[in-house]
Amino acid sequence: MLEDPLYVPVRRSSFSLALRLFRTAAGKQTAVAFTSPLRLTKVLGSDQNWIRLSEPALRSMIRDLGVISIVIDPAGTMSRPIFRTA
Repeated sequence: MLEDPLYVPVRRSSFSLALRLFRTAAGKQTAVAFTSPLRLTKVLGSDQNWIRLSEPALRSMIRDLGVISIVIDPAGTMSRPIFRTA
């Protein structure tokens, strides 16, 4: 049986696609993947480009980048740190 594909956010440039990596709340770099395009769109928006990959293919792509974790179906993302003053 084939593995279910993951929907992985990417950045598109003029000539290539690149995986979009994120940071956890603890600051560790991680890959993010979704189990459906709808879940990806709900979290990252309809303008987010994505590709379909198997989990082993995604793990192979991030291995040399020093990224060891994949978060599947995160509930939300933070585009940049929010600074608050007292």
